[in-house]
Amino acid sequence: MAHTHDQPMTTENLLKQEFWEALYQRDDQIWSGNVNVNLRTEVEGRKPGHALDLGCGEGGDAIWLAKQGWTVDGADISTVALARAEAAGQEAGVTVRWLHRDILNWQPEETYDLISSQYLHLPPDLRRDVFTAAAAAIRPGGSLLVVGHSPKAMREFDGQKPPEELYFEPEEITTYLGDPWKWLVETCETRGEGHHTDAVYRAKRLEA
Repeated sequence: MAHTHDQPMTTENLLKQEFWEALYQRDDQIWSGNVNVNLRTEVEGRKPGHALDLGCGEGGDAIWLAKQGWTVDGADISTVALARAEAAGQEAGVTVRWLHRDILNWQPEETYDLISSQYLHLPPDLRRDVFTAAAAAIRPGGSLLVVGHSPKAMREFDGQKPPEELYFEPEEITTYLGDPWKWLVETCETRGEGHHTDAVYRAKRLEA
């Protein structure tokens, strides 16, 4: 996450489309375009299916999934980010369906074999709503993968610390799955140290 000079990094601003549009307009490219390492670690080599990249930004993860053979939807609130993602996907020679969605108030219309959320940081009530909706959209045999910064990683961005409530431990995600007997938790751990401590969580919905 980052912030614009005229919009401080507050929880209220981070939930607004205008904040993210301004952020992406600030530079020609915000993120590296490379796949997030925890996504690659958890998904590489798995049988491809239908995937949703929740909060896809400029599309690096969604494009990587498409290159692995997945059918991919990428959803984000920023039209600027989605336009960049579409251009990057065309340059990479892959097809991704880019969806302009307010993820905070969205129940995915389809079901998926994988929903990946990489560093989608929300306050606790919205975190519950978004990941509960995501879990409900996982097909039997499919997986929910959530990666975010652990509270152990209170890093600064442009001299500001994001609100602490946006950070979470991996165990929290289990509470959003619904009936725990219908899931197998395959990864629930923190990785890294100091400013780079990530919460990594992956659960598989068991066959009906």
